[in-house]
Amino acid sequence: MNIAEMYQKSTAQVMLRWLMQRDIVALAKSTHIERMKENIEIFDFFLSDEDMKKISELDTMESLFFDHQTPETVDMFVGMVSDRKGKI
Repeated sequence: MNIAEMYQKSTAQVMLRWLMQRDIVALAKSTHIERMKENIEIFDFFLSDEDMKKISELDTMESLFFDHQTPETVDMFVGMVSDRKGKI
């Protein structure tokens, strides 16, 4: 049984709860009323220390999208901001 099943919550709810218990502000966005309700229903459970650790251990320190640590990534974002400024 996975962590979400144990708490009878969705994976998204578990992740939001995990972030909250770590004092990280999460900005959950949805245009679907069901998901909005789900996003707020994270205050009726707490993740155990063991489950918090299990979730933390899932981090591979690698992005599937881009490397957050390279100068090329910084240049990419600076370029994106510059491009958007020109379009405003």
